Amino acid sequence: MDNENIKAAPAAASVTAKTKRQLKKEEKERLKKFHVSSWEIITHYFKYNDAEKKHYRYILGRRVSEKIWPIFRFLIIFGLSFVVVYPILYMISCALRPQIEMSDPSIMWIPKTFTLSNMEETWLAIDYPKLVWDTVTVNVVCSIIQVLTCSIAGYGFARFKFKFKGLFFAIVILQIIVPTQVILIPQFMQFRYFDPFKICTLITGGPVNLADSPWALYLQAFFCNGIRAGLFIFLFRQFFRGLPKELEDAAYLDGCGPFETFVRIMVPNASNSFLTVFIFSVVWYWNDSYVSGMFFSKSNTVALMVSNLYQQVSSYYSPTGTPTGIAADWLVWIESGCLLSILPILVMYIFLQKNFVEGIERSGIVG
Repeated sequence: MDNENIKAAPAAASVTAKTKRQLKKEEKERLKKFHVSSWEIITHYFKYNDAEKKHYRYILGRRVSEKIWPIFRFLIIFGLSFVVVYPILYMISCALRPQIEMSDPSIMWIPKTFTLSNMEETWLAIDYPKLVWDTVTVNVVCSIIQVLTCSIAGYGFARFKFKFKGLFFAIVILQIIVPTQVILIPQFMQFRYFDPFKICTLITGGPVNLADSPWALYLQAFFCNGIRAGLFIFLFRQFFRGLPKELEDAAYLDGCGPFETFVRIMVPNASNSFLTVFIFSVVWYWNDSYVSGMFFSKSNTVALMVSNLYQQVSSYYSPTGTPTGIAADWLVWIESGCLLSILPILVMYIFLQKNFVEGIERSGIVG
């Protein structure tokens, strides 16, 4: 019996394949028989009755849209891509050409001579290794602190019930809505004369000045009041709400408390979301010059350096030590500095791209 089944199996498979080919052939013949070309619709349009006109108008519209929409979509994507990529292409073109070729009208995009001397000179002028290290010790540390505190706050909003929960979450939403400029001056005054509950007065005899110290940004990140902290709390809340409640119930049955459950169960399941929020936080802190410029008087970070790049580079290379000329005279060095400023973020994204995309898909930003 088994041998008969084995012999019959190939025959049945060949019959099935033959039947599929026959059905496809019949379908093509049927479509060919009843298919009406667009040219026939146009030439015979006035011979149709009202119902046929309505039907063929729909068919013709579908065919035209299927042909035009890909072209229209390509033009939109190409235009948007050019708007985004154009500054980067121009930055690279200027950074890799000699200063004398900036005034050459025959050069549009590709320089006649490629050089890395602009990058080397700008590297020295801004003391790039020290600048990146100072930025990392301020911005990346703030991002790490903010990810930890915002994740705990988001987990609390997602899983626990407590008094005034709705009010506190409304404050989180206000953090997203209210512009930073509205609260920045009160924040500066708070850290310029830092004295919570008069504790500093009891210890030092007066308030402490944290305005020119990274502790001003550290404390904001620790209390979930850093850059885009409200958005990060919301993202964590959305992600933790999507995890099965049974995971926590099983942890509670095993004797875990709320915090241990969060550390041992929820954090490993939210690894991609943690990475996504961390990348967002690093990028926003890295590019921020408004908040950092309020608390720092010197160009301690990359963003502050870029906002003051012309004065810094020109004063470094001018004989008198003061800026000379106009910004266009130093454009190759300015563009080199801008290219160096985005290089660490670009390298970070290249290595973390896969996890970053997965985290966006699962963190509630889309869908």
